[in-house]
This record gives sequence, C-alpha cells and structure tokens, in this order.
Amino acid sequence: MKKKKIIVSVTNDLYTDQRVRRVCEFLVANNYDVTLCGRLLKNSKLLPKTDYKTKRFILPFTTGALFYAAYNIRLFFFLLFTKSDVLLANDLDTLLANHLANKFKKGGKLYYDSHEYFAGVPELIARPKVQKAWRFIERLTLPKVDKMYTVNISIADLYQKEYNRNDIKVVRNISDVKIVDRSKSKSDLGLPLDKRIVIIQGAGINIDRGAEEAVEAIKNVDNCVLIFVGNGDVIPQLKEQVKREGLESKVLFFGKRPYNELMNFTALSDIGLSLDKDTNINYKYSLPNKIFDYIHANTPLIVTDLVEVKRVVSENEVGIVLSEFTPESLAKSITKLLNDKALLDHYQANTIKASQILNWENESTVLKEIYL
Repeated sequence: MKKKKIIVSVTNDLYTDQRVRRVCEFLVANNYDVTLCGRLLKNSKLLPKTDYKTKRFILPFTTGALFYAAYNIRLFFFLLFTKSDVLLANDLDTLLANHLANKFKKGGKLYYDSHEYFAGVPELIARPKVQKAWRFIERLTLPKVDKMYTVNISIADLYQKEYNRNDIKVVRNISDVKIVDRSKSKSDLGLPLDKRIVIIQGAGINIDRGAEEAVEAIKNVDNCVLIFVGNGDVIPQLKEQVKREGLESKVLFFGKRPYNELMNFTALSDIGLSLDKDTNINYKYSLPNKIFDYIHANTPLIVTDLVEVKRVVSENEVGIVLSEFTPESLAKSITKLLNDKALLDHYQANTIKASQILNWENESTVLKEIYL
C-alpha cells in the first residue's frame, strides 16, 4: 500500500516534545511517510535517530511577533513546495501557514492538534492587543481544518462551544508504556544521598505554575530538597531567589535533560509536584504531561485543585489534591506524605495500577479514528 505523506509542524526545536514524537511514531507505524518541521536554535542539541524525517529552520528572530511571522512565512513556502497528502499543525502558532498552504494542495487535508487553549495563555491575557490578533487568526483558520483533536475534555468543550464543532477528539499527553530508566543512581545524577527528594519537572516551569510557592514551602520541610529538572521562564527568577536567601542546599536546578534522564530523576524522587494556579482559563483546564510522567515513574503526587488534574489524581488515588494552595499548606502536605509511609506506599502502589490504564498505547487508539 502506498504511504500517505504527512508534514507535521511545531514551533519548538523538536528535542523535547514528547507528544509530537509519539504522534509521529504512531503515524510511521501506520504507513505514513512523516516529515516533522521545527526550528533550530543556537543551543539546540542534535536530534536522536528517528524513523521519520526532520527539518529544522534557521530563522533571524527567536521570540516575539517577528519570530512567529518569520516562522510561518518559512513554513508556508516549505509546505507549498513539498508534496503531501496531509498537513498537521500543532498549536495555533503553526496553523496559519498550514491553512494557507493547504489552499494550494489539491485534495490535501488539514489536521489540527491543539496542545492547549492557546488564546487563554497568561502571556496573551496580559496583552489584549496581541491576544486579539491570535483570536483573529484562530477564527480565520480553525473552522477550516478537516479534523481536530486536543489534550483534554475541558478544552475540547471550550472549542466545541466557540466554533460549534462536535467532532473534536481528545488525545491526552499520556506517557508510553516503557520501562522507566533507573540506570543512574542519586550519586550519578548529583542528588543528595541523605535527603528526601521533591521534584518539579518538564518544559513549562513558568510564572503562575506554583514554582515560587514550592521554593517557599521547602524551607519548612526537614531533611528534604526540592529539585527542578526542565526549563521555563521563571527559572532565572527562582535561581536569584535561592541565591538571595541562601537556599542552595535546599533547592537544586538541573536544567533541560533528555527524556529518559528526566524520567530517571523523576523515578528517584519521593514526591512529584504539579502546582498550576487557576489564574487563567488555560491553566484552569490544563492537564500537564508531568502528571502522567509521575504516574509512570511510580512517584506519588501533590497537585493543585484543577478540574482535569484532580480528575486523574482522585480517580486513581495516586496523591494529594490541595484544597488550598499556599506555601504553608504545601509544606504541611509534603511533610505529611513523607512521614506517613503507609500512605506514600498506597499512592505508589496505585501509580503502578494506573500506569497500566493511563498509557499512550491505550490513548493512541483515538488516533486510529482520526488517521486510519
């Protein structure tokens, strides 16, 4: 059978986007010829070998409106002059180029994977003129996509109501069923051997996602360190705070790591934190990748009381949902869980059970309804 050609586009550098990697691997396994497009930054690492082709654009700008304009222009011409049967846009910041290029592709299909409620992110809420521009692009393009899916029920409902579409599928950011890499010890990874470990991990360690409160909380938890493994816009601010308050032995930063190593850190941790605040509609309905990473690493969770996060944690009994979120309440919950071995073991045992259900192999059956 002849392979269908699909071009998948994102605005990141392809290195740590696990959702996109999983979708591409699914497509390859189901007889698609896949090309994944992103961008190349000065500090971008070499990509691992994959069964699909990759293309990373070098652009004159790296942030702001000029970046998005440059990227979409470059992407448009690449899509226009590259043969394809399907174009898959990931998030609104790639959709305009895909929409315009698809107009010139006879019989071509346009699919859209929305990783978040894009127009509701805090960076746009604080800049109404920029938000209005993205809203315009969304209204122009989203109604024209042939198929659409997103990351959870709440966000799907929002788009369904706004655009009167009842065909939006849900594909959550769930981890693969794989043996989590535990090959490196605490010593190998630079973790203290005599302390309990609390982790915040992932690529979105940003403002209003609870990292600041976690640093405050860890001051009041004995025999414990807080580690950050990943990156985000709040990390420089946190490092300054840690240095200013002399917390270098209580708060450790390990930066962005390859996914297998990230999961090794997670598996060595006693508790995983997900602390997004209900400060905007995007965070209110978020369901971060780290929730499922913690479950697959068998690391009990402490999370804030958000709709989708609470649903997963409570239904599977894999951790504590905070009824209120302050540094004091977080410190008390961390201390309680670390000191209650029976409760910690209960949550950990439930993560093992949950990982047998909440995994990519089960979740990707929805993709078969979309692509096959």
